[in-house]
Amino acid sequence: MILKRFFILLLSLCTVFGGIGIKAQAAALTVSSECSIEDIDVPLDSAQTSAAVGQTLDIKAKSAFLIEPNSGKVLYEANADEVLAPASITKIMSLLLVMEALDRGDISLETVISASEHACSMGGSQIWLEPGEAMTVDELLKAAVIASANDATVALGEKIAGSEEGFVAMMNERATQLGMTNTKFINCTGLDAEGHVTTAHDVGLMSAELIKHDTVKKYSTVWMDTLRDGKSELVNTNKLVRFYEGTTGLKTGTTSSAGYCLSATAERNGMELVAVIMGGDTSNDRFNGAKKLLDYGFANYSYTEVSPEIPKNFKIKVKGGVEKSVDIEATENFGVLMLKSEAGKLTQHFSPEKELRAPVKKGDNAGLIEIKLEDETVGVIELKAKNDVKKKDFGVTLAWIIKDLFIL
Repeated sequence: MILKRFFILLLSLCTVFGGIGIKAQAAALTVSSECSIEDIDVPLDSAQTSAAVGQTLDIKAKSAFLIEPNSGKVLYEANADEVLAPASITKIMSLLLVMEALDRGDISLETVISASEHACSMGGSQIWLEPGEAMTVDELLKAAVIASANDATVALGEKIAGSEEGFVAMMNERATQLGMTNTKFINCTGLDAEGHVTTAHDVGLMSAELIKHDTVKKYSTVWMDTLRDGKSELVNTNKLVRFYEGTTGLKTGTTSSAGYCLSATAERNGMELVAVIMGGDTSNDRFNGAKKLLDYGFANYSYTEVSPEIPKNFKIKVKGGVEKSVDIEATENFGVLMLKSEAGKLTQHFSPEKELRAPVKKGDNAGLIEIKLEDETVGVIELKAKNDVKKKDFGVTLAWIIKDLFIL
């Protein structure tokens, strides 16, 4: 308890000194200065948002955006295309590139990175890396995701691209690929810079892409952690991690130009949502705004996995094959985002091919199942041949004729 109070005191001092990090002595705690967190133990507004679809939410911010990432459906937006400074939610793109580098095998969580002079020169949020100090990718991700450390983020970017400039070029290229048409990155940290801009809509797109990587949630769901054998303590700048059920991340951002920003992700009953708040006047504005968006989404929508219904022992005729028919299958379910008021209204329409021509390869198209919500087709599940069927030759044909003669 004494240690916790001491830690909270240090966090409060961080805020008092205008967001400038406190460089700790050798045995002291190093804290993040990404945002004001003197209210570290203060819960969110407990009132549930009960707005119905079509109603306007009372959100105190310049823009707001809510998306369901599997379908890509926008559930709520308010001024979502206004171009704004993003602050540290910039790091969502930085982290996406790190996750993709991990997937490619370019780096691993055990890869050791030595901090450069440039990485150590970052202002704002930091873990006070010293030039030449070595940390693993795992440790730097802790710092970047939990404490929004700029020095750690630059060190990761330099490892992947050779320089921050090269990494930023990769960020902008990836933004283009994701359809983030109103985004331009100047750095990989989110420090205020002329021309460094994005929108709530674009932040939603890159957030939806990032949370496809479960590895990031290993860090974004952590409330507190340590580095340097416990000498440096990290606290998550996202209060939702502690106070909102189902939170999976994702990233806060705060600068004088951007105000208070947040991309928040949460999952309940198999449905994950991304809520973006940009340009809040206070820290509570962004957290309560994101909570309202998430409450709205969970209250009104559900994500349903539809399992294909194929009649038992159903086969499709095969013309000219060594087998006269082939079994079919549907190898994937189909996810449908729908209003909770529409529950029970989904139907399946089974439409197999009447006949296939040999040779048939396993996985060949064999028709489809239409998923309908009343009269609207909301998706399809493809039917596939379950096995190969070779084309029959003269010998097989002759054997069939002889067999039929003996049967007669």
